[in-house]
Amino acid sequence: MLLLSLLSGIATLPAQHIHYVNEQGIEVMPAQIDPVTGDTVPIVVLKNLYCFNRKRFKGSKYERNYWRMVNDVKKTLPIAKEARRLLLIAYDTCKVMSNREQARYFKQLEKQLWTKYKPQLKKFNYRQGKLLVRLIDRECDRQSYDIIREYLGRGRAFFWQGFGKLFGVSLKSEWEPDGKDKELEDICIQVEQGMI
Repeated sequence: MLLLSLLSGIATLPAQHIHYVNEQGIEVMPAQIDPVTGDTVPIVVLKNLYCFNRKRFKGSKYERNYWRMVNDVKKTLPIAKEARRLLLIAYDTCKVMSNREQARYFKQLEKQLWTKYKPQLKKFNYRQGKLLVRLIDRECDRQSYDIIREYLGRGRAFFWQGFGKLFGVSLKSEWEPDGKDKELEDICIQVEQGMI
């Protein structure tokens, strides 16, 4: 009964928008004062918890392919997350810029990205490059082609789509977490949670 009254008191607390993430990666809001008892109540937002069945393989070939996929996700997922972060920053920054300033900003950003990621991207193989395009769609909820077209123009998007098609990679490929990308989605979640 005591727990129920405590939980009902927490539910009536005024919402605050100020929160931070502690060292363990847990989202924490400042302690709130319970209006009923006057006690200070910390509010912690925990990450989702996922449970997966133990992976069973049909043979050693399937196991090798699975662990190769895990390795590829570990290499490409951080870059896709960084792309999402930069996209959000660019979106907020462009709200206050004129078209000319936006063009200058994106030219400078593109140059910085090339110098930072070109050595790493040059080491990627075909499979990892194709996976990166799909993971960017997963993280940003938008196809790579649409992102390039919006920020760099139709001509550049068309060029990169054609260049990708030469190697069998489509910038218009979509992430299907319940379809063909189900196994990859599970691997991404496990990598994000630190399970594998």
